[in-house]
Amino acid sequence: MRVVIAGGHGKIALRLEKLLAANGDVAVGIIRNVEHAAELRDVSAEPAVVDLEATTVDEVAEVLDGADVAVFAAGAGPGSGLARKETVDHAAAVLFADAAERAGVRRHVQVSAMGLDRADDPATDEVFAAYLRAKAAAEADLRSRDLEWTILRPGRLTDEPGTGMVHLTEHVEPGEVPRDDVAAVLMAVVADESVTVRRTLELTSGNTPIDEALGRL
Repeated sequence: MRVVIAGGHGKIALRLEKLLAANGDVAVGIIRNVEHAAELRDVSAEPAVVDLEATTVDEVAEVLDGADVAVFAAGAGPGSGLARKETVDHAAAVLFADAAERAGVRRHVQVSAMGLDRADDPATDEVFAAYLRAKAAAEADLRSRDLEWTILRPGRLTDEPGTGMVHLTEHVEPGEVPRDDVAAVLMAVVADESVTVRRTLELTSGNTPIDEALGRL
């Protein structure tokens, strides 16, 4: 299986790439900084240097050519301003989906976030509200497409070691989840799409093994 991951140097993406390689799959990580290429190679992933904020659909489609799955795991990240929430979390997601369609890659997994309705709460920070609106717009765009999509909304991310025990369903109470477990769930979703196609799933730490949680869907 060949999996192309937008945001290939992200903390979740690097974990996913390592899992894919261990499973004998080919992981291709799209990065904008060539200096990050070595870190992808360290986890046996292939780097593709493309700036999703300054490229074309055709260029990204070339990277996606021959892929079995497209995974959008990019994000502007903490410290970025209002403008990059739109150009990365929304516009780059749309461009990546456009490129997947052009390349004929039907299976599409998008990493989003929980609590998108908080964008309209007056207590929400302006930049964070922009991030939530950008994620919501990216979700809406993907749902409108004739693709075999899955949207995964993790809770608050931590760097604690993964436990393999999760709560995964359409709606869960707010909570935390280790990035290790997010990557493991993504790996399971990528490997077995049968119960997750055209579904939006929320994810936090829980008391159910990942395979069993997927089976319950």
